[in-house]
Amino acid sequence: MCMVIFAPLFAIFAFATCGGYSGGLRLSVDCANKSESDLNIDIAFAYPFRLHQVNFDAPTCEGKHREKLSLIGDFSSSAEFFVTIAVFAFLYSLAATVVYIFFQNKYRENNRGPLIDFIVTVVFSFLWLVGSSAWAKGLSDVKIATDPDEVLLLMSACKQQSNKCLPVRSPVMSSLNTSVVFGFLNFILWAGNIWFVFKETGWHASGQRHPPDTMEKQSSSYNQGGYNQDSYGPAGGYNQPGSYGQVGEYGQSQSYGQSGPTSFTNQI
Repeated sequence: MCMVIFAPLFAIFAFATCGGYSGGLRLSVDCANKSESDLNIDIAFAYPFRLHQVNFDAPTCEGKHREKLSLIGDFSSSAEFFVTIAVFAFLYSLAATVVYIFFQNKYRENNRGPLIDFIVTVVFSFLWLVGSSAWAKGLSDVKIATDPDEVLLLMSACKQQSNKCLPVRSPVMSSLNTSVVFGFLNFILWAGNIWFVFKETGWHASGQRHPPDTMEKQSSSYNQGGYNQDSYGPAGGYNQPGSYGQVGEYGQSQSYGQSGPTSFTNQI
């Protein structure tokens, strides 16, 4: 039930916080000649973070000439891989929810549904781990590439001590940090669901049958031994009414009771 409820939601949060991101930074270049300064240099970037395609103009503080620069790095592969996993996980979660609710009988038929579900769950768990780790590394590189202090080093005007270059606004990365968190939460959710899906497969059921069969075989072989053949029954010596059970010589010694008085009478 937790998988049905939280998997689609976590997947939505993962690809929405990453795929829908757009941000920017602002720099200030104060030249020695104030007329050549530019105090508001805005640089915008967004998903999929092909930063080498983000261009901006900066003053050179050498007349009215401006130079065209671009950010460094292409981090689209890790970002797009992460978002793709999130989208497919969301679609599969919706399809699985429909099957669980409306097609439960066909899901359990021939045990094919649980086996497919188990394999897909294992695959998505692995993909979430790889994708979240790759995107966490990619996000770290994006933060470095868009750090205002690092971007200022690209400008020729900032290499001259007579000019003042300052960062005005840094990009806000809170939503991207959230996407990484939801990526690992998705991994925990899918990995934890492996056991519950495994219980629905025939592998778990077959594993539960072997211990009782072994116990039955051991008990049957033990019952065929000598301990359960009633050695103390009718064939044994203790249950047969032997010499002590039958009235022997002591039970037939009525002659003592009869001859005693007779001999005593004759003697008198």
